[in-house]
Amino acid sequence: MQSMDEIYQAHAKTVYKYLLTHTQSHDLAEELTQETFYQAVKSIGRFDGSCQISTWLCAIAKHQWLAYQRKHPHTEQWEDTADELKLAKASAEHEVMEEQSRVELMKKLHGCPEPFREVLYLRIFGNLSFREIGEIMEKTENWARVTFYRGKERLRKEIGSDEE
Repeated sequence: MQSMDEIYQAHAKTVYKYLLTHTQSHDLAEELTQETFYQAVKSIGRFDGSCQISTWLCAIAKHQWLAYQRKHPHTEQWEDTADELKLAKASAEHEVMEEQSRVELMKKLHGCPEPFREVLYLRIFGNLSFREIGEIMEKTENWARVTFYRGKERLRKEIGSDEE
């Protein structure tokens, strides 16, 4: 098994991006990333190798995020700055975002049912690959692609019906 330093070097960026998609705050994502690795060090003996280490770390990160939300129920979830959301990337995946104001889109996205919402967050805001999303969600890469496409189409239809 790799040392924790090697594990941190290899997976810290993935964990950070995963948390950034949930927190929408660089500072909070960094704090929770550190807490995730602290918890991983404490519980490394329980890692049985039945999944990828990145999947295990993201599961710990998700628990850290949920614990944070329980402790801070009134914390503002969305930062209002464009640099926090990293919306500058122009690609086909961002076509939907260009059609609607950021706030309205975030309302629509927040209203999406799972697993569409989480996959859209991970892809659009976390800039994660479909392979990474599949690992995090404990599904296949193809499942992540299909779920992202269906979620994006669902948003397009909702936005289109609002404009009529």
